Amino acid sequence: MLAGHFTTALIAKQKFQKGALLYFLIISQLQDLLWFTFHYLGLEPTDPSDAFDATLHNMAVDMLYSHDLLPLLFWLAFVFSIGKLLFKSTQIGLVSMALVSIHFVLDFLSGHMHHLFGANTMEAGLGLYASSPYLAIFIEAIFSIVVLWYFFREEAKKGIIRTTKNKTAIISVFAYGIVFMLLIATRSFRDLFNIPEFDLGFNTNMPTLIFTYGTMLYCLNYFVPKFKTIK
Repeated sequence: MLAGHFTTALIAKQKFQKGALLYFLIISQLQDLLWFTFHYLGLEPTDPSDAFDATLHNMAVDMLYSHDLLPLLFWLAFVFSIGKLLFKSTQIGLVSMALVSIHFVLDFLSGHMHHLFGANTMEAGLGLYASSPYLAIFIEAIFSIVVLWYFFREEAKKGIIRTTKNKTAIISVFAYGIVFMLLIATRSFRDLFNIPEFDLGFNTNMPTLIFTYGTMLYCLNYFVPKFKTIK
């Protein structure tokens, strides 16, 4: 899941104002950010290597350290410590653990297959990206819509006013994530646009994913705080 994880950060910030939005956005995507790091360390290599060949259906990676269930226990303890240390709040530490746990649950329903600890251990996920990518995207879209509806409704109850332009910008960030996945669900960009084989040195898969995540994170951190409150 891509866009859906970011929605959980919006709710966390809405309910726990002591925390920082940027912090919650990062924590909501912690496992994926770890995946990017471990990919470059050679611990979780991701195929296909060329972004133009990649689809949700054919992407292959054993997310041993970033997403599997046993390492998740370590990451839960880690984020609790970070949240408590940064904000001097046990509550933020617990919220951090909740965001990481929810990431795992959402990936279980709509994402890559994870395991207990390694590909030869018990499976911990439905693996819909590989078996039924359009169903996975549908689940993510519905989840994102419901959470965003709840987020805006709760803001209205608190007297928070957003312009139509601002709401559209926020929703567009999530729509971009969903559309991006729809485009590459089962057909690669090379197939869609008849792109020839070439190597410019930067058309690799991981930088493309990092750019997508980074852009969404930046836009949300920019647009979400822009509101007025009725006094």
